[in-house]
Amino acid sequence: MTLKLTAASFLAGVKQSGLIESDRVDTLIAEFQKTGIDCTDSCAIASAMVDRKVLTEWQSDKLLQGRHKGFILGRYRLLSLLGAGEMSAVYLAEHILMERRCAIKVLPANKVQDTSYLGRFHREARAVASMNHPNIVRAYDVDKQTESGTDIHFLVMEYVEGKNIEQIVKEQGPLDYVSAVDYVRQAADGLGHAHQSGMVHRDVKPGNLLIDSTGVVKLLDLGLARFFKTSDEESLTIKHDEKVLGTADYLAPEQAVDSHQVDARADIYSLGCTMYFSLTGHPPFTDGTLVQRLLAHQTKSPPSVRYERPDIDDSLLAILDKMMAKKAADRYQTAAEVSEALARWLIEHASSAWKQKHMMIVAALCGMDALQAAPSREEALVLKGKAANVLADESMADDRSGGGSSDSGISNSSPDRPRAPRRPRERRPGSSVRITSSTTDTAIKREVEPVQHVASRLSTPTLAASSPAVAPSAAAPAAAAASKGRSVTLELRWNETTRLVVVALGMLATIVICGFGMWYLLNQSAPRNNALNRTTPNGAINSNAQDEADPA
Repeated sequence: MTLKLTAASFLAGVKQSGLIESDRVDTLIAEFQKTGIDCTDSCAIASAMVDRKVLTEWQSDKLLQGRHKGFILGRYRLLSLLGAGEMSAVYLAEHILMERRCAIKVLPANKVQDTSYLGRFHREARAVASMNHPNIVRAYDVDKQTESGTDIHFLVMEYVEGKNIEQIVKEQGPLDYVSAVDYVRQAADGLGHAHQSGMVHRDVKPGNLLIDSTGVVKLLDLGLARFFKTSDEESLTIKHDEKVLGTADYLAPEQAVDSHQVDARADIYSLGCTMYFSLTGHPPFTDGTLVQRLLAHQTKSPPSVRYERPDIDDSLLAILDKMMAKKAADRYQTAAEVSEALARWLIEHASSAWKQKHMMIVAALCGMDALQAAPSREEALVLKGKAANVLADESMADDRSGGGSSDSGISNSSPDRPRAPRRPRERRPGSSVRITSSTTDTAIKREVEPVQHVASRLSTPTLAASSPAVAPSAAAPAAAAASKGRSVTLELRWNETTRLVVVALGMLATIVICGFGMWYLLNQSAPRNNALNRTTPNGAINSNAQDEADPA
């Protein structure tokens, strides 16, 4: 049983830790006494300091255990422990002067001389420092501090507040298709940047894909990264006979044989296993010992996702199978190919909101027309149901407004009289629909897109209320209708533009003609004025003076 620390010992530890200045500690104690806090109880003091936000829960627990060292690393103050692994521990820290939060990875002192841990740590520092991509954590600093004769090595990185895919799946279950594909697509973008920089990750797994609050994926843990384009890969892991690196459940077949001969395609396999986990909630192979699972990755095909998710799209299943092909030559050869394949799947199956959010991706792969493409399957079903309701309401409104009065002479406005049967509306085959007026017998034909026309009317109530009833199209492919609708729109825009150009040219011609006429008149009047203003050789007065002297 741990002995309870006295209040005096606790306060002494707080002052020695460097977390709070000594004068500030004394001031806080005086304030606590005024508010009735028991200052003889170390736990009460610690709780009050946490409430005042001068200490964190993690700092308070450590101080109550009598540990006052290790809270300050260089220019950074450690706030809490984010996670710990075999190789290092990661802390949430804060720059003392700038008060900027960051993540600090610290190599334990007892690991510095152990096998290749220190070399791997420095490799990660170089790997992160060489990356500058929105889907890879950024590195701010790498340093070491000597404390009591022991070197403490640490790496300062970008702090991302969020959860990794492994945590999300454990809490919420398997991800929906669009979210899973989008996360893996972003990870592929980050891996593609790393591969272009001459680096292969070698430890891609759900726990290393962190999702921030805005849905952006950050690639973590480059501790096993291999710079495959450098010539000095005598590798610390080779020297220490560490042939297999990575996580067994997500390891590529060739990586299980020799981790030092792998290339970027090993990361693609691991990324495929990560997407498999996102869709099913478990790795591809779950039975057997570690060695048996490693062997299964080399010799067996994993159970199809369709067994657990029967509604999975065939094209998505094909992408996943290609990413997880046993032979590296049968996989996608670059992460950029993976990203493009997944992006095209999202363009076809994701909602309009996703397309609007990723307009640059959609435009780069499919052009701007794809932003106006037909809605997704779910949206189409919703629009179809709404369209049917609107058409039914408008048909009833058509009858009430006098659609049958021309045939029977009975007014529909009278509730006591029977309503005349509606005249059947003729339809023509194709993608067009016939729009019939409710007040006249003349039909106005317009070419419209079946789903998008109704959707636009649904989004504009005033137009929907005044527009005539629309009969659904007989049979037409959505793509042909969309193409014809765009053609009509472009034709209308072209006609309007042509009219404006003609008007502008006419105005310009009028200005030119008027200007030419004025120039002509001025040139004709100039010689006449000169003739009238000429003087006589003997100094006679000018013509104006003669006119004044001559009464005639």
